[in-house]
Amino acid sequence: EDPIEFIHQSKNCLVNQRELGTHTHSFANALRSALREDPDVILVGEMRDLETISLALTAAETGHLVFGTLHTSSAPKTVDRIIDVFPPEQQEQVRTMFSESIQAVLTQQLLKRKDGNGRVAALEIMIGTPAVRNLIRENKIAQIPSSLQTGKQYGMQTMDQALIELYQKELVTREAIEKLVSSPSALSGMK
Repeated sequence: EDPIEFIHQSKNCLVNQRELGTHTHSFANALRSALREDPDVILVGEMRDLETISLALTAAETGHLVFGTLHTSSAPKTVDRIIDVFPPEQQEQVRTMFSESIQAVLTQQLLKRKDGNGRVAALEIMIGTPAVRNLIRENKIAQIPSSLQTGKQYGMQTMDQALIELYQKELVTREAIEKLVSSPSALSGMK
């Protein structure tokens, strides 16, 4: 991490954390070292560059559960960012690799609570269902929002759905979600 923000406790497991600058010179170097230790789960932190993203994909493809963060505003933009970091001649192969290993993408927006007591997270959730994996593999990223919208039975939801749900539960104000919904029509019919 850069810096370590949370100390993970070793409860029935062995946890090794590395801090950029203190324990390692780069995320990629830390990830290479971690892979030599035969981990079950790898938390990469922010995936900032081609080498780190490539190593994270390789780790996922070889059966490791990999968690990483990216600064994107939606699940489709996350997919695009991961694919687009690679040179054009590698993108088709990466798309296939990513589609076979993706488990989920969560996108969060933190909103001030209506009662003023902190913040609440609105989560867009994309699960790596066969349909989503196929859309990624076939480079039909623009169709992912439709899958999220209709994929409630798999635990999926769009950011708009998450924002509206928080408003309906009276956790946030209408003004707070108006700034974040994809279009004003998403709020049509709401009080």
